[in-house]
Amino acid sequence: MKVEFVPGYQDDRRQYRAYSGSSVVFRRASEMAQETTQWKDCVEKLSVLQGRRSEWVRSWKVWKHLRNYFPVKLVKTAELSPSRNYIMGSHPTASFLAGLFRLPLYRDYVMSAGMCPVSRPSLQWLLSRSGVGNVVVIVIGGATESLSSAPGVNTVVMRQRKGFVRLALEYGADLVPVYSFGENEVFRQVLFSEGSVMRALQTTFKKVMGFAPCLFIGQSWGVLPYRVPITTVVGSPITVPQVSCPTEEMVDQYHQLYMEALSQLFHTHKTSCGLSHTHQLQII
Repeated sequence: MKVEFVPGYQDDRRQYRAYSGSSVVFRRASEMAQETTQWKDCVEKLSVLQGRRSEWVRSWKVWKHLRNYFPVKLVKTAELSPSRNYIMGSHPTASFLAGLFRLPLYRDYVMSAGMCPVSRPSLQWLLSRSGVGNVVVIVIGGATESLSSAPGVNTVVMRQRKGFVRLALEYGADLVPVYSFGENEVFRQVLFSEGSVMRALQTTFKKVMGFAPCLFIGQSWGVLPYRVPITTVVGSPITVPQVSCPTEEMVDQYHQLYMEALSQLFHTHKTSCGLSHTHQLQII
């Protein structure tokens, strides 16, 4: 076989080596950038999953001032054993907090205070990170419930919210109802009736953005919340067995038990927490 050398091949070969080396360097830089991006995404997902709890943020004196501003009081009606896991349902939902976790700066702020997104992976991690003694508090009503938040209105949204019960059965976590009396009194919200144009706009916005835009006003030019006592009453735990694949009947059974326990908790403590005996709890 006859091989012919083309003039200038030696220079071309040198250029090829130079280009080849550059491409290797470029490829390595590209791979490093890709790996860095993947690492950042992994850290971001992990931090969102586990939260970004900061003891420095949690030690701010502003939390004590907020507690004393209303004031806020906690009432415990039963002992919670550290040998069990618990899922607490928090009711009702304050209009100015519901769904704001999606806002970047606010999300980082609340995550530094120890909050986490109410996603299934996040809840699974929280319930299994240290065996037993884990407590998860879920605002069950969420953004939908915030649209009904107003003084004198005691409405909770949970008849179709059964995911937390299924999770409790899968992990054997006891259910604990929690009701904060006075939560609906801190702001005066403008309520729009069902079927109105404004209510439809609120619902559409909630579906797209994840939180409901509420029109509310407080004191001092409408910025500060009203100084009304808030009493958070923690109910007795409902013992839940651990079932890896709970049936719909089991979920419905414990969901009904939870609603009954929440209603009993409300009616037992409503008069001692500032409500009249005529106040009723509406579960929708």
